[in-house]
Amino acid sequence: MKQYFQVENLFCHGRGAYQFSLGASQCLGISGPSGCGKSLLLRALADLEPHTGRVCLKGQASHDMPASHWRKKVGLLAAESRWWADDVYTHFPELEHTQSTATSWSSELEQLGLPAAIMDWQIHRLSSGERQRLALLRLLVQQPQVLLLDEPTANLDPKHTALLEQRIMAYVQQQQVAVIWVSHDAEQLQRVANQRLMLT
Repeated sequence: MKQYFQVENLFCHGRGAYQFSLGASQCLGISGPSGCGKSLLLRALADLEPHTGRVCLKGQASHDMPASHWRKKVGLLAAESRWWADDVYTHFPELEHTQSTATSWSSELEQLGLPAAIMDWQIHRLSSGERQRLALLRLLVQQPQVLLLDEPTANLDPKHTALLEQRIMAYVQQQQVAVIWVSHDAEQLQRVANQRLMLT
């Protein structure tokens, strides 16, 4: 199988060497105790932390393109989502007031168990689980070619965990992208991952 995403001899803040590869539509599940460097590894893959080694997407190395360009292709969903404005709508500039886009967005929100009216809410009104699901939607509308997911369902109940898993895996299959999924939930990784990596 032709490799879609490759990591070779990667070191970050003294941790490594990390080495793995993924084909299109494959998911690597990463687990390990708190503090073992899982989040740090994802940040290095997104070129948000200094590192050595080689990270390639479809044969093109991260250091051969501007960091901002790389991060559009390799998208990180952090464990704690960041919001820079008071209202939800501002974080989704792609949303326009037309009937067709409104219908499309309502469908996207419904798939994640969110009401269409949430776009008019203030950020402070959102629960941690609602913020996490909106952060995932914000990432997916950018159409990244690799998803880096840091405990994406940590704040969700079983029902919404299942909805989020379904939405992510549907995107993976439709867009033929790769996923690196960090989770403490071994059963979840068994459901979603083709490969596993245990950090210590």
